[in-house]
Amino acid sequence: MTKLLAVVGPTGSGKSDMGIQIAKRIESLGGRAQIINCDSMQFYRGMDIGTAKLSIDERQGVQHHLFDWLDVIEESTAAEYQPRARAKILELQSKAIVPILVGGSMLYIAAVLNEFEFAARDETLRAQLETELLQVGESELYRRLATLAPDTASRIDPKNGRRIVRALEVVTITGEDFAAKLPDLNQSWQPVLEIGLNSERSHLVERLNLRAKRMWDQGLLDEVQGLIPAGIRVGKTSSHAIGYAQALAQLDGVMSEADAIEETARLTSRYARRQMSWFRRDERINWFDYQSASLMQDAFGLVEGYLNT
Repeated sequence: MTKLLAVVGPTGSGKSDMGIQIAKRIESLGGRAQIINCDSMQFYRGMDIGTAKLSIDERQGVQHHLFDWLDVIEESTAAEYQPRARAKILELQSKAIVPILVGGSMLYIAAVLNEFEFAARDETLRAQLETELLQVGESELYRRLATLAPDTASRIDPKNGRRIVRALEVVTITGEDFAAKLPDLNQSWQPVLEIGLNSERSHLVERLNLRAKRMWDQGLLDEVQGLIPAGIRVGKTSSHAIGYAQALAQLDGVMSEADAIEETARLTSRYARRQMSWFRRDERINWFDYQSASLMQDAFGLVEGYLNT
């Protein structure tokens, strides 16, 4: 069977370019490779600038999959992504095309790469919890979660209402700590070579600060304004995306542009820290410093050795 690759790491570490360069390297050696997106915000049509989505030209002729398959009013879930991504992986492998999973959405990546079945859903219970979230806020629901399932609470951002609601839903249905339901990184769905990109924290933070400013320079505010008629304000996932929530606040007069950019940079930096906390648990990842002068050469050597075994 054609082997599976994955390029992971925190936001802003250069995963998209690494995926493309690996695909082109495989093609230069007579093989074929295509990329499967695993950035949950890049699933959304029209959310381009704030997600750093590559344009067609920037993809350099490499076929990319699972971009732009959701409207902004739709909810993005790892449970729905898992079978979609696995089907695409198997389809490419059946054609002797190397699939390269690229992204930083932790649970989505883990759900694809590991043996993992999602807990049942209860739409009535979910609606009730979402109503409570609006009424009492994240802090109150988080306190409830911490009482019912402290291990789960320790792994969830206290400000992420969507994750808190989902965890409470699972805990209520199963009576078990949701943390116990996370993917087991020791049980792979199929063999995979994982390449991780990261560097010193201060350098990454500087990159993310510049990236936040560049998003506004490139027209994020206009992009968000154009998504309002499509329903981004009511999107359970899209409206809370970092950068998009701040742009909406600026459009509403709640934030100044400077404050919106500053908060976007701060939250992106915090998200990158959480990504690394998650990825460090996966001992299969081969880490590379994205500042290394030999980065591509070293990564190519690892990939070629893996594909030739």
